[in-house]
Amino acid sequence: MSGMIEGVMLPFAGTVLGSSCVYLMKKELSITVRRILTGFAAGVMTAASVWSLLMPALEQSEEDIGRLAFIPASIGFLAGITFLLLLDRLIPHLHLDTDKAEGVSSHFSRSTMLLLAVTIHNIPEGMAVGVVYAGLRCGGAEVSSAGAFALALGIAIQNFPEGAIISMPLRANGMSRNKAFIFGTLSGAVEPLGALLMIIAAGLLVPAMPYLLSFAAGAMIYVVVEELIPEMSSGEHSNIGTVSFSAGFVLMMMLDVGLG
Repeated sequence: MSGMIEGVMLPFAGTVLGSSCVYLMKKELSITVRRILTGFAAGVMTAASVWSLLMPALEQSEEDIGRLAFIPASIGFLAGITFLLLLDRLIPHLHLDTDKAEGVSSHFSRSTMLLLAVTIHNIPEGMAVGVVYAGLRCGGAEVSSAGAFALALGIAIQNFPEGAIISMPLRANGMSRNKAFIFGTLSGAVEPLGALLMIIAAGLLVPAMPYLLSFAAGAMIYVVVEELIPEMSSGEHSNIGTVSFSAGFVLMMMLDVGLG
């Protein structure tokens, strides 16, 4: 149980550490640094979606339905995409690569919408960690304790730049360091909550584990394609985001395969 608690809280710790950069740095992150950080995060999330979520889902389904194992994975994946699409449409927020707000009302400040945007992105990450640890606990998914820890560690690593990406611009726009740090930290608070919900759901619905694993994968891929890839490619042409994506992808692959 203690290992599960540590794993669930590890990604949140990454966000907290990233948000604390507001105390160490004086200027807003440059566009090049933002490209590097978001590209790295996108690579980590993509690799985690494949090795930590979709592959275990397919392996478990294959034991039950053989060559039709793609059916639960496909249904869960598309459901995860749809879930994030609905959140993206219903909750007022700012996209990371633009100042244009979606679904905005006059009483929402820019800081609030930025916080909501990053919070939306952190939901699938918490779900991913939660469902993997739930599968480990229930013995219903092809995942090891080392593999679950690798996923939590990988997301924690990519949460570090996410925390900085939200807290640093808030500080640059005149917000106090303490308040900017709190905003950055709050953006990651949804992760342990999402993990807890998935652990509860998976505990009640063990046969649905392949659907839940692929659901989390679909939600994470939505964030990568909708937000992170546009951010890492914004502005003048540059390959730095692609290189950073590759580094994040390889690192997460190494963690999952090496520790799993």
